[in-house]
Amino acid sequence: MTDGERLADIVGAAVARGDAPGVVAAVATGDETQLATAGAMAIGGPPMRPDTVFRIASITKPVTAVVVLSLVEDGLLGLDEPVDWLLPELADRRVLRRPDGPLTDTIRAERAVTTRDLLTFTWGFGMQGAMFTAAEPWPIVTAVAERELASFGPARPATTPEPDTWMARLGELPLLAQPGERWLYSAGSQVLGVLVARAAGAPFEDVMRERVLGPLGMRYTAFHAADTSRLATAYEGLVVRDRPDGQWSRPPRFPDGAAGLVSTAADLVAFGRMLLRGGDPVLTPGTVAEMTRDQLTPAQRARVWPGFSFLDDRGWGYGVSVTDWGYTWAGGSGTAWSNVPDRDLTVVVLTQRAPDETGMPAVCDEVLSWASASR
Repeated sequence: MTDGERLADIVGAAVARGDAPGVVAAVATGDETQLATAGAMAIGGPPMRPDTVFRIASITKPVTAVVVLSLVEDGLLGLDEPVDWLLPELADRRVLRRPDGPLTDTIRAERAVTTRDLLTFTWGFGMQGAMFTAAEPWPIVTAVAERELASFGPARPATTPEPDTWMARLGELPLLAQPGERWLYSAGSQVLGVLVARAAGAPFEDVMRERVLGPLGMRYTAFHAADTSRLATAYEGLVVRDRPDGQWSRPPRFPDGAAGLVSTAADLVAFGRMLLRGGDPVLTPGTVAEMTRDQLTPAQRARVWPGFSFLDDRGWGYGVSVTDWGYTWAGGSGTAWSNVPDRDLTVVVLTQRAPDETGMPAVCDEVLSWASASR
């Protein structure tokens, strides 16, 4: 059986057992890419296509990080430079004495927020499992929801305000932790999108297109689907979460650098191959090495409030989680992307079914495990 036939068997079996209505998977090594499809773009809908567009959710984060790092390389941003010269809304931060405490019970931030803090999710603001297991909503969680920031949940392009308004509303809130103290998921990537736009003097989506998507030929990656007939329906279980004519059918007011992109398997393979060849033509090898190594200190890793951790036992670089075999990240819409450097391997698995209490659709791990073992 050829690799292509085996990959087709894996994704076909996943659809047959109900992992998702449809799957597109791609495995790339060197100049060769195997791609397989199974199932449908929607329950009862047209067959899944190789170029089907998916909401990639948190796989947006590594793309955002690469845009930021390209600006760092060009001297438009400094990794260890305070960001408040471009983001005055983040100047003179206050920090909650307790993350679940009243918004008025704060102390002064011990230092300014830097670009590195935002890339490593250690700037003091974001999600941690404890806020979702609390008996009563934390005041900060309520405040974020009231301001429609979409920082403590999935992207909401239909309701999130435009970047300047978004930053102003965020600036009204205290941090949950001191800058540099602990890892909190994942509002740093949202802020980075605004930072990029202000540093480059152009909309974030335009900077991303010029610096990353265009040079890599990622023609279908964007903050909305230009051709909604190729956009898969998104599900939570068997319940529709977003239709092709829904939230991703038009340009958003806020291009969400944490979870806003749609993309295809081929585009994400192109992104992964760029990193594995050392960044050409987007980044230098040294920058890629820094992006893809664990940037967290043992103290930052240890400071986890009670409740589950989004990071588990993995490390974190710039926009990617770091493992003992490579680097990876998954999206809350049921998508996964991984690079295994020792095997020169990029693996992309795209489904339209959100994770449930058991985790991601099993086919995501199955394709990665097979591809890693067969090379």
